[in-house]
Amino acid sequence: MPTIRYLLGFWIALSMLAAGDAAAQSSYPDKTIRILVGFPAGGPPDIAARLLAERFSAAFGKPVVVENVTGAGGNLAIERAVKSAPDGYTLVMASSAITINPSLDRTAYDPVKDLAPVSIAVFTPSILVVNNDVPAKSVQELIALARSQPGKLTYGHAGIGTPAHLSGELLASMAGIDIQPVPYRGIPAVLPDLLAGRVSMTLPNLSVVLPLVREGKLRALATIAPHRAAALPDLPTMAEAGLPGFDVPIWFGVMAPAGTPRPIVDKLHAETVRALSTEEVRKRFGDAGMEVVANTPEEFAAVIRAELAQWARLIRSAGIRTGG
Repeated sequence: MPTIRYLLGFWIALSMLAAGDAAAQSSYPDKTIRILVGFPAGGPPDIAARLLAERFSAAFGKPVVVENVTGAGGNLAIERAVKSAPDGYTLVMASSAITINPSLDRTAYDPVKDLAPVSIAVFTPSILVVNNDVPAKSVQELIALARSQPGKLTYGHAGIGTPAHLSGELLASMAGIDIQPVPYRGIPAVLPDLLAGRVSMTLPNLSVVLPLVREGKLRALATIAPHRAAALPDLPTMAEAGLPGFDVPIWFGVMAPAGTPRPIVDKLHAETVRALSTEEVRKRFGDAGMEVVANTPEEFAAVIRAELAQWARLIRSAGIRTGG
């Protein structure tokens, strides 16, 4: 009899727990949600997070705050999110760097096992830009110039293993040229030296340099993306410029800690898609050089798996090390 009473009590407790979980999920959210951003205010991930926070708050009727947790190439924010309760109240605006950093032994988390994808919010193409004094008006002219002056041309980047650094490595590898990397503490720090001609070029995300390109202060040679950028439709892609397969995707997407209940993930996904689908929002992002994605959790997960393998191959073949 004690065993029967014990089992009966166990199943009652389990049923109550399940009912409690279901009630919590159906009432979600009933308190403040925070979205962690691993980069400074004003950049593409911060802009995307704040726009979604505004729309989430209006839809859910609860406060949604953005917290900038900068450092370690965005990893500090990811690590904080991973350690948070999987209840939908702590989200993170992750970047495509989460598919790069594992190959550089930089992470204390597994992007596949420790995070639950919600949706990629926006994609921002990278771009190859040069100082106006560089006598090259196209990618092929730049390649020819680099071959005529091995080791003389330089490119600024935001640190070892960042997209701008990997783009430079990819350019050197695919074009068979010798260009020298110059590390900085972020792309904004590169720009004064690029404008002054102390470095020859950089390969950042488009949104960072778009105003300078539009004002004629920097010369854009190509978009680093599978298709032309909506913000610069006359600019060829690297593939069109003679380097097929040259693509360094930069995206920013909403993620939650692994184990977040699927109904909560689905609710967040639905609101993300709704927020990003309006013409007003698409225009706001487009004007800043970003393009809306709004894919499904499954599509987001597939992107992560594919890019993890892609970057592992490039980093291994290029011999890139965090201390190099």
